[in-house]
Amino acid sequence: MPKKKVEVDMTNGPLMGKMIRFTIPIVLSGVLQLLFNAADVVVVGRYAGSQALAAVGSTGSLCNLLVNLVMVLSVGTNVMVARDYGLGRQEEVEKTVHTAVAISLLGGVLLAAAGIFLSRPLLHLMGSPDDVIDLSALYMRIYFLGMPATLLYNYGSSVLKAVGDADHPLYYLLAAGVINVILNITFVCVFHMTVDGVAIATVISQCFSAFMVLRHLSRLDSAIHFDLRKVRLHGGTFVQILRIGLPAGIQDSLFSLSNVTIQSSINSFGSVIMAGNSASASLEGFVHTTLTSVNQTAINFTSQNFGAKKYDRTWLVLRNCLLLVTAAGLFLALAGRLFGVQLLHIYSNDEEVIRYGLIRMRMVFTTYVLCGIMETLVGYIRGMGYSIMPTVVTLLGVCALRILWVNTVFAQVGTMESLYVLSGFLADYLHCPWNLHIYHLLEV
Repeated sequence: MPKKKVEVDMTNGPLMGKMIRFTIPIVLSGVLQLLFNAADVVVVGRYAGSQALAAVGSTGSLCNLLVNLVMVLSVGTNVMVARDYGLGRQEEVEKTVHTAVAISLLGGVLLAAAGIFLSRPLLHLMGSPDDVIDLSALYMRIYFLGMPATLLYNYGSSVLKAVGDADHPLYYLLAAGVINVILNITFVCVFHMTVDGVAIATVISQCFSAFMVLRHLSRLDSAIHFDLRKVRLHGGTFVQILRIGLPAGIQDSLFSLSNVTIQSSINSFGSVIMAGNSASASLEGFVHTTLTSVNQTAINFTSQNFGAKKYDRTWLVLRNCLLLVTAAGLFLALAGRLFGVQLLHIYSNDEEVIRYGLIRMRMVFTTYVLCGIMETLVGYIRGMGYSIMPTVVTLLGVCALRILWVNTVFAQVGTMESLYVLSGFLADYLHCPWNLHIYHLLEV
């Protein structure tokens, strides 16, 4: 039976309406993916105590550090599929799809092994407290067993978004999110498990979403059709994916490394402050994924129009994306300031946890619009195939600054507020002008 066409034509016609239409499912998909972890945090925080909440929440930056180097190679897949699709090069699109699946499987197995064997030593290096480290290590080991499925879903969804289909990844994540919440409650409230229960629920839901994406790709009659028999690493395609995606992966891993440094400093304040920080960071994740969804829109629309040699439209793509991300950032910052207490109560009823979480929210939420602008500029630059320069800017403007700040200013002042000034306003404020400069250098 023929499928309903859901692809967005990125290279013809008016742009703003199509960009909004394309961005909304990406935002919702990102929010649902975050709900995997947020559901873990909420359930253990309310039913397993503040130690379990601290254990799950404090693993986020370390998990991202290990995952991002492989995960963000999907940026290379996204750019190549969108560019070749815009050029009508179907054979190249097919090679990229099957190479991406091979990378997902191999990378997932390697990440699973790394997570299982390195979790506790890395948590120990981060200074995880004795009353939290065992639970944190248990959560991470189970969580990383699902890495092959996590990568398969993300690479598969990148392929679909590259050709204008952001709807099906949303549908599959919605179903997986419902499964995750049901299993979380079942394992923790019925079987009285703690972090192990929420980790197992996350892995099962990730496997479901990966299966559904691959199933959908296998049923398509187009250049992005997936055939298990054709899965292999095509040398030239793999090199191109690395050329575009590896700098992005290094950037995100370095960004995560700086977050690990900050998390290590937070750990020194004890489990109650860790729990408040975890709750606030989880809420910030929803803001961040909303704003970085515009980054994906910028990558896809820019790549297709750049591939089709419609250079005037690429500038319109950037202008529209900056308008969208600024409006969304200001709205979410206001919502966080007005409803911070109510939102934090979703995660915990402990008033001390709420108090410390609110300190972070009020200092970090208001500057996220700068983060969105920064990510949008990076997405536009990468959409044109330039990936190294944004990585260098992030390395110097964010990562090096954060590590230097923690080892100098924070080492002298020693307050949470000094950390939150760095992780919010200061890094993003210094980062945006450099990306604007790169944009002007590359303007076609």
